[in-house]
Amino acid sequence: MTKRTDFIYSQESEPHRTRTKKILKQFPHLRLLIGKNPYTIFAIIALVAFQVTMAWFVRDQSWWIIFGAAYLLGAFADHALFVMIHECTHQLLFKNRNANRWASMFSNLPQILPSAISFEKYHIKHHSFQGVHELDADLPNKWEAKLISNSFLGKAFWLLFFPIFQIFRLPRLKEIHPIDGWIITNFVLQAVFTTAVWYFMGWHAIAFLLLSFSFSVGLHPLGARWIQEHYLTHSVEQETYSYYGVLNKVAFNVGFHNEHHDFPSVPWNRLPQLKKTAPEYYNTLYYHTSWTKLFLQFLFDREISLFNRILRRERGKVALTDTSKPDLELTKY
Repeated sequence: MTKRTDFIYSQESEPHRTRTKKILKQFPHLRLLIGKNPYTIFAIIALVAFQVTMAWFVRDQSWWIIFGAAYLLGAFADHALFVMIHECTHQLLFKNRNANRWASMFSNLPQILPSAISFEKYHIKHHSFQGVHELDADLPNKWEAKLISNSFLGKAFWLLFFPIFQIFRLPRLKEIHPIDGWIITNFVLQAVFTTAVWYFMGWHAIAFLLLSFSFSVGLHPLGARWIQEHYLTHSVEQETYSYYGVLNKVAFNVGFHNEHHDFPSVPWNRLPQLKKTAPEYYNTLYYHTSWTKLFLQFLFDREISLFNRILRRERGKVALTDTSKPDLELTKY
């Protein structure tokens, strides 16, 4: 086994824009999938209500019940709320941009930490500049990859504190302004919500919500999603992987990641139709069928480390259009 000490650098353009052009040329009717799904707001309301109700029920319970409820139930609800924030980020609910932002901040409430608007700022750059270290916050820092290395303990530690490692990446993205009025609004709303939960339900309820958030992104099979999307887990340099397992049912099809990168203007409920219509483009790619299996593979396979990512030094090697307006971009093809 050769321990990887650096990322993999590619001279090729990111693959998604090229594949989108080919697919639309062969299947032009797929443009009809582009649009909004305003009914997603009802899923958001239900998930927020579920988490608040769970916090109420565990407010007087023992710690083992709080941990169990967060791991077995709250993590899945919070993970689904991340997907809802993601949908809002791509403006896939409403035509009005600000309406999507308010929906995103509402989705963020049970997660305690204010991240909805920040996610929008950095995630759009991830789509536009995939693999460019100075602009793609999804890529780990080099010191981060060295620190974690390829050991079980290092990777478990990384998953456990995944949100903190993400925060340390932000100073690297100097072109993004981290503070604005929407960011402040997000912080204020979270402070009001968290204070209300503490006042009416107490610290156990807060602990349940924080644990749900931590498990939804970290040391939990759901945490494998962050590995699944762009880490090289096969012996090929394929930048993006989809997941076609059963948990897509409770994760609003977020596993259809190649499909999403190819068509960021298609809402969650229509992503399976892309794969069904163009199987020659998606079934020929490597994909995952189990987040649990990938979770264990990532932890125990010493061939996989945070260096298993493709980077490109030239920002011109990616799609330079602003995917915050993906409808306009896709209609060019």
